[in-house]
Amino acid sequence: MASSHDLLVVAASFAIAVLASFVTLDLARRVRTAQRRIGLYWWAAGSLVMGTGIWAMHFLGMLAFRLPITLGYTGMLTLLSWVAAVVASAVALGIASLPQFRVWQLAVGAVAMGGGICAMHYTGMQAMDMSLPIVWNWKLVALSAVVAVLASASALSLFHLLLKVDNAQRPLYQGLASVAMAVAICGMHYTGMAAANFPKGSVCLSAHALGGSGLTAVIIIATGMLLISTLFTSIMDARLQNTARLLTDSLQESNAKLKSANAELQQRAFSDVLTGLPNRLLFEDRLIHALLRLERANHHRVEERLAVLFVDLDGFKPINDSFGHAAGDAILAGSADRLRLEARESDTVARVGGDEFLLLLEDVNNAADCVVVANRVLAALSQPFEVSGKQVQISCSIGVVVHPDHGDRNKLVANADAAMYAAKHAGGNCYAMFEPHMGSNASDQLELQNDLRHALKRGQLSLHYQPKIDGKRGRINGVEALLRWKHPERGMVSPLVFIALAERFGIINQLGAWVIDEACRQMADWARSGLRMRVSINLSVHQLRESGLAERIGAALALHGVDASQLLCEITESVAMEDTQATQRAFEGLARIGVFLSIDDFGTGYSSLNYLRQLPAKQLKIDRSFVSDLEHQEDARAVVDAVVRLAHALGLRVVAEGVETSGQRDILLGMRCDELQGFFYARPMPPDTLLAWSRGDKPEGTADFAPSVIGSLSES
Repeated sequence: MASSHDLLVVAASFAIAVLASFVTLDLARRVRTAQRRIGLYWWAAGSLVMGTGIWAMHFLGMLAFRLPITLGYTGMLTLLSWVAAVVASAVALGIASLPQFRVWQLAVGAVAMGGGICAMHYTGMQAMDMSLPIVWNWKLVALSAVVAVLASASALSLFHLLLKVDNAQRPLYQGLASVAMAVAICGMHYTGMAAANFPKGSVCLSAHALGGSGLTAVIIIATGMLLISTLFTSIMDARLQNTARLLTDSLQESNAKLKSANAELQQRAFSDVLTGLPNRLLFEDRLIHALLRLERANHHRVEERLAVLFVDLDGFKPINDSFGHAAGDAILAGSADRLRLEARESDTVARVGGDEFLLLLEDVNNAADCVVVANRVLAALSQPFEVSGKQVQISCSIGVVVHPDHGDRNKLVANADAAMYAAKHAGGNCYAMFEPHMGSNASDQLELQNDLRHALKRGQLSLHYQPKIDGKRGRINGVEALLRWKHPERGMVSPLVFIALAERFGIINQLGAWVIDEACRQMADWARSGLRMRVSINLSVHQLRESGLAERIGAALALHGVDASQLLCEITESVAMEDTQATQRAFEGLARIGVFLSIDDFGTGYSSLNYLRQLPAKQLKIDRSFVSDLEHQEDARAVVDAVVRLAHALGLRVVAEGVETSGQRDILLGMRCDELQGFFYARPMPPDTLLAWSRGDKPEGTADFAPSVIGSLSES
């Protein structure tokens, strides 16, 4: 019988083949790139979708086939043909998901997939239940099988090739590959159809089964929707996976940055900024661990020892003052390098003060080993340093303590410090081994610093306030907060003693934080009583080096509801120039929140005027050593006059501290000094006394408060 095809349905089958191929190629990429479990889901779903697409193309081709008789297709064999298409697709996607495959794997996969497609096609042909058997052209049947295998090999090759294509070009190449695959699949189908001959007089016994134009429309619409929805899902999944990958990369990058920042913070927290050596905190931690190891090693008898060497540079301050802080920093850094070279890898070298270093020597046999190291350090540090093209020579004093030979494990650093002072008193440039009689001062210092650590909790610390007098009006316009310690047994301890102790034993930041909070609390308390007082506090170099100083001060001001302009932070000139980067950073942070800044003890250090004018300071404070000599020494008057003129030229106010006589007052006022402070006007006093003073309860003839202080605060 003569046969023909409905060209519209043929075109629809080809379109379905192209779309199915495009979706299949996309699914192959999803199976390949997804995680293992998700990849299995994509493989199962992809096999169903791909198999359905190939089968739909085949079945539409069958429905496009026309004979002079009515045709139909049995349901069971049609279902089996669909199963064959799904199995073939599963084989294809399974091989496509392999990272790499060899030629034999490609060949086996192509034969298996081609066999599945042939099984689908010829099972589908058998679904036409004809009264007379179909007569086959076996050459064309063989050719269709070859086309099926070659089409399968091409598809598998395209799967892998497209994985290597750039994302921007992939849609174009995927579209071209889809057309090529569709041509191959359709070629196989229509070659197989051409191999079938139907004898005259044949009748289709399944004419009333599956068939008709309605079924054609349903298959086209259903298959098209399935393929398009699958493609859309695949694209959305790809985008979500890409977004997840970007988020993962971003999180990993953020985590790496966080680890780096944490490492940097750890480095800053446990190391000295200038030299890179461990600081006191890290040294004490290593000392504790070394002592624990030593206890285990000496459980039955003394087999090992450790030693602490306290190294203090001799003559460092004069060099620092003469050549400047940059030169001093260079000498400190050079000294640190030389100490590293003299120490072993197992030893620890730390910088614990301005020009003070500690060496922890582990696995020491006896005191003689420590003497060898001490002599090497003395020789190394006595070698000249190159500073600004000149040879500069210093020396050092070393205190040596050996444990367990030299007493209490908790006093090793204090005992080494005492021995160092003994070496310094002996003329310097030498070492001294610790002896018990040296420990009296060390024990006293250790006891005092322990008491200082608890002084805050026990309420032994307080702030006293010394008035500042406006030079033009003779009125009190502010106060300076001065820290006082009333020891229950020793009485009032001098700030010169306990401030130095706090700096040496690492308590200064804790004290500084308390001073900031207490000054803000007191200003708020005064404000509730009608006294709007500006208060000056002193900052140490250790506070400047702490990160977040401005944030902590801002938080204290906010907590107590105090305006930032009421607080003035004083930093000594020597501190400001010791670490210029830390000073600049701290000054800028404080200026941003509106806190006023002052350079204290001006004239006692070595300042770069170019650096000084860049600092956002509001005032300079002349050191009391110049003020005390004003009445008797011409050079003191010349220095003070020059400082006042310099400050005014830079737009800074000038404060003179330590004013004790009317003669000093008159000279300073004649030089147009802006503010004066000292015993001549008032001694530091408790806050209640100052409040009473503001209300008129004060000594006869003393200064009154400025109207701007009693009421609303104005710029002074």
